[in-house]
Parts: sequence; C-alpha cells; structure tokens
Amino acid sequence: MPWHATDPVKERTKFILEWEARWQRDEGQVNVAELCRVFGISRQAGYGWIRRYEEAGHDLQAVARRSRRPHSSPTAVADDVQDVVVAARKLHPRWGPRKLRVWLVDRYPRVALPSASAIGAILKRRGMVTPRRRRSRHAVAVTQPFAACDHPNAVWCVDFKGWFRTTDTERCYPLTLIDAYSRYLLRCEGMTEPNGREVEHVFDSAFREFGLPAAIRSDNGPPFASTGAGGLTRLSVWWLRLGIRVERITPGKPQQNGRQERFHRTLKLEVPPAASLRLQQRTFDVFRREYNHERPHEALGQTPPASVYVRSSRHYPRPLQRPPDALPYGDSCRAENDGFIRWHRHRVFISVALGGEYLSLGPADDGRWQVCYGPILLGTLDENRLERGLIRPPRPKRSAPVSTMSLDNSDLR
Repeated sequence: MPWHATDPVKERTKFILEWEARWQRDEGQVNVAELCRVFGISRQAGYGWIRRYEEAGHDLQAVARRSRRPHSSPTAVADDVQDVVVAARKLHPRWGPRKLRVWLVDRYPRVALPSASAIGAILKRRGMVTPRRRRSRHAVAVTQPFAACDHPNAVWCVDFKGWFRTTDTERCYPLTLIDAYSRYLLRCEGMTEPNGREVEHVFDSAFREFGLPAAIRSDNGPPFASTGAGGLTRLSVWWLRLGIRVERITPGKPQQNGRQERFHRTLKLEVPPAASLRLQQRTFDVFRREYNHERPHEALGQTPPASVYVRSSRHYPRPLQRPPDALPYGDSCRAENDGFIRWHRHRVFISVALGGEYLSLGPADDGRWQVCYGPILLGTLDENRLERGLIRPPRPKRSAPVSTMSLDNSDLR
C-alpha cells in the first residue's frame, strides 16, 4: 500500500472539517480537548485555529500558515546601503564580510554601514554566498615555524605556485615572494619555466627596491635547493654571500611555509588565466597593487599589508662576503668553475653551485677529511678511497625542524 503524503496545512484543514462535522452532528457540543488529542496538537493551537476559522467567515484559507515577518523593521538596512554592499561584493567577489566592511568604511566614512554579520546576511539573501563544506578541525601544533617573524624583513617566503596554461596554451610558473611578518607581496612574476637565472633577476630587482631580508625561507625544490652537496644551488650561495640566512622547510611539511600556501589559494581564486603570458603579468601586477594597498588582511587587524611593511635597512647592492674558514686547523682551497677541487693529486667533484668558491678541508678521524663551505658541512673525503668522491652526511628525518644555513660561525655543528 503506497504512502500518502501530507503537510501541516492539510492536517489543519482536516482538523477544522472534523470539528465542524461534530459541531453540526452534536448541535454545538464538541469535546475540543479530545479532538486535539486525536490530531496530536495542543488545546491552545486547536482553539486558535477554530477562532481564526470563525473570524474569517468559515474560510478554510484562514488556517494556512501566516508569515512571521514583522510589519515594520526600524533597524533594517536601507536598500541603497544594501546596493552599495552588493556592488562592493561584485567588485571583490572573493572577499568576505569583514574585509568588505573595512573596505567600505574607508571609502564611505559618512555612511552608517551595517556590521559584518549583517553584510553576510545581505549577501546570503542576494544569493552571493556559496555554502562551504564543513571541515573537521585538528589540534594546532605546539611549535610554530614563524615564531621569529616579529618585524618586517625578518623572513621572506618564496615559492613557485603550481603551473597553469594561459589561453594560448603557454605554460606559466608564478613565482611569489612575500614578507612573512606583514604579508606584503614583494613580487609575483609569471615565468615560462622555474629557471635559476631568471629567479636571480627577480630577486635582484626586489633587493634593489626593498633592501635585503635577514632570512629567506623556501621549500627543497629547484632552484632554491638541490640534491647536491649541502643542498646548495648558485642562487642559495648568492644569498649566503649577501649575508642572508637560508631556511628550508622539512620535506613533506608545506605547513611550515603556511603563509605562502594560503596566499597561493587566494592567487588561484582571484587571478584567472589570461590570453598570453604578457597579459598574465599585467593581471598579476594589478592584483599585487590591490593586495598590498587595498585588500584588508585579517591577521593584520583588517589593515592592508602596505600599512605595516617598511623597507629594509640593509641596503643593496653590497659587496659579497667570503665565508670564514670553519676549520682553522685545515687547508683552504678554491673550487674550479666546474665544481671540482684538486686534492692529493686527484680531481674530486664537490658541487657546480660552489664553482669559484673557497672551501676548507680539515682532518676528522680514520683517514677522513671534512669539507666545509664556511660553517656548512658539505661532506667528507676518505683519503684511502678517493674513488668514492665526496661522502655526504645522512639526510635529516622528515620530522626534523626547519634547516637553516648562514655564513655565520654560530651555525657550525
């Protein structure tokens, strides 16, 4: 037997019809309490429906649901203010209510704007909000990788966002450079490939405009790091000689560079692929200007990054420093341009990134010699088995902390 669908209005109509039938049958003597128990409602609700039915002249439409909307709303947001909110949302479709309110207050100081929650309700009523899927919450780790970022230019974060194709099918690799403290977007450059020489040109331009940071944090991919000795590349060696501390996150731990990853999400949402790489760079420049000077940032108290960031006091260009000898009791030698050194009448390969750099060698134990670039241990050489070449130290475990390198002797372990 199929189910019969019903709704509250049908049940109210049945209740009124049954009450009227009993009224006519029993000549006005109806046990309303017993009838309410049959329909599973309270006596107050039953008497209310009967009164509404009689006042309407026995019209069944009187028992339909009534709107709970008040006749007047003195505190409601005016329609013209709602139109301003909607226009701001269309101009910045990825901004939330809090960012929109700060942006509107800055541009309409004389307008009585609603609260952030009211703006969210307006956007929801206008169909301009996409509901999000609820995510399970996780406990926050005890250690935070950016605890030392307490002032601008303390740490710059750099990374390549995942490549995409412009509409003319050309690949674009966006290189992003952010100040960790102020979230100021220093550079956002579209490249055809992650080339170390091109990245060096971008950093040269950023250094000339903003000065030098104390540290640069990156992942372990090229051109920031390599699988060679010390994980060094020509780019990271250049940073070290400029007196910049090089920081690398633990492999498989992108949350240690969380600011960069979160920014890449915003970049993907707000900057669509353009017709060509040149037009793509123009959209990056427009977005960068808006991100730095207009877009409120919640972590900065809803102020744009430009209101917090200041230029570094470490000027550029500056002379490149030579790393100190980490092993004063050993020998010093200069690597050839191809990355080889001459040791015991043999040519031993160290790293192409260290071509032309000065290395220090010192005896360790059991016929082995340590090879260092400043305080950075590159590996060891076994004078009895030179055919093995440079023996690198074991890789750190994935759970190891963020690795740092500098030409300061305090990093020597």
